[in-house]
Amino acid sequence: MKAIVFTEYGLPIDDPRALFDSELPEPTPGPHDLLVQVRAIAVNPVDTKVRSGKGATEQPKVLGWDAVGVVRAVGADVTLFQPGDEVFYAGAIDRPGSYSELHLVDERIVGRKPRSLDDASAAALPLTSITAWELLFDRLGMSEGGGAGQSLLILGAGGGVGSILTQLARQLTGLQVIGTASRPETREWVSALGAHHVIDHSRPLAEQLKGIGIEAVDHVISLTHTDSYLAQLVEVLRPQGHLALIDDPAVLDVVPLKRKSLALHWELMFTRSLYGTDDMIKQHQLLNRVAELIDAGVLKTTVGEHFGRIEAANLRRAHALIESGKAMGKIVLEGF
Repeated sequence: MKAIVFTEYGLPIDDPRALFDSELPEPTPGPHDLLVQVRAIAVNPVDTKVRSGKGATEQPKVLGWDAVGVVRAVGADVTLFQPGDEVFYAGAIDRPGSYSELHLVDERIVGRKPRSLDDASAAALPLTSITAWELLFDRLGMSEGGGAGQSLLILGAGGGVGSILTQLARQLTGLQVIGTASRPETREWVSALGAHHVIDHSRPLAEQLKGIGIEAVDHVISLTHTDSYLAQLVEVLRPQGHLALIDDPAVLDVVPLKRKSLALHWELMFTRSLYGTDDMIKQHQLLNRVAELIDAGVLKTTVGEHFGRIEAANLRRAHALIESGKAMGKIVLEGF
């Protein structure tokens, strides 16, 4: 089968060896696996982070943690899907990724593809939807409709996770949503996704919040550069507020959270699959719920750019854009 791989970590993305076209053996499903014929994928920051590691790999490494496709075969214990079903999912960080014609994924972290979307538009959603959903409902403990009278500041609201998080928070929780974006085009994007207010994270946050009549916020979700903004985030949070994050600061001094008794939450959407948790199937359930909300017109896809066919040259371009920090929404590709 066709696949896009690398064999050496840490190469600059303009090096053709950073990602190259290859042929790999077709995989065989395990007991809970679906064998999916991949039709579209999206590219995420985690793809670039893994590729930018150190060392070499004994076997070609396949990245990719967003996919849409058709089930071609199922494992012996599969009960949720059958061949011919259209699915979307984000996969598992400790298994080969979706930059391949055929892909194995555990049925418990797979949802049905939204019927109202084409393949590329659906591919933009799984990883960011899972991350955003778990941030709101598992980490912050929100319930649908349960956020009335409370506020949420989203740092970096114009990216992939921020784009779906803004919609989920606005449409489902009742929270007052304040997003941050620093460029005119991303400010417009975040506003169109439903944020009540958009402020500029390149300027002092507290001053801008006060300018729109907000003295403090109840919740903060930080999606990027948390270490650089931590002092400001602590400043704008109410006492006994909640701070959630997804990025990987080299150092994060959390002692300043103590004075306000602030709660700290870290989200990794791969945790359930990494540890085979008893509630793994919640990702199947939440993806189906997202599909329902998409088909009902409550949520919309977060595609930023379509980069054409799934091939090494186009994937290198996608990685380069993500590494530039200027991507807006999600980058998608489709077809081999």
